[in-house]
Amino acid sequence: MSNKHWMYLWPSITLRLVFALAPVIVIAWALSAAGGFRDAGAQIFWIVAGIWMVYWFVRMALMWYAYHNDLWVITTQRIVDSFKPNPFNIRLSTADLVNVQDMTVHRSGILRTIFDYGDIVCQTAASNQDFRLVGIPKPREVQVIVDRERDRERLRYT
Repeated sequence: MSNKHWMYLWPSITLRLVFALAPVIVIAWALSAAGGFRDAGAQIFWIVAGIWMVYWFVRMALMWYAYHNDLWVITTQRIVDSFKPNPFNIRLSTADLVNVQDMTVHRSGILRTIFDYGDIVCQTAASNQDFRLVGIPKPREVQVIVDRERDRERLRYT
């Protein structure tokens, strides 16, 4: 069982943290320089800044939740991809290993090459022919595991 590569979470969290803090810091500096940080102006600023920060905190919390609830599992008989973007939604996909006809590893770009993560696309005999695992750490190793288990499962049925 595994999650997506950490590069899918931390750069996005960092970027959203910048989006959350930068406007608050810039407006606080501008109000302070203009002398508008007195009594009612300060109270209004802190109320609006608090609401703004709560909004961004909730967005980051949902990103963290979705990241930790996007799991894939390779068993001796199946590939399972479970994605739960929030507590109220879930997408669960499975594919029998004996139905996997072809597997392709997609890894393009400098970051994906340096940090060794990518996507695996499985062609299956099912009606929904593409089974895609996105953001897999060490995708070539996962491909070897799936191939080995698929071959073992096919030998069992012959």
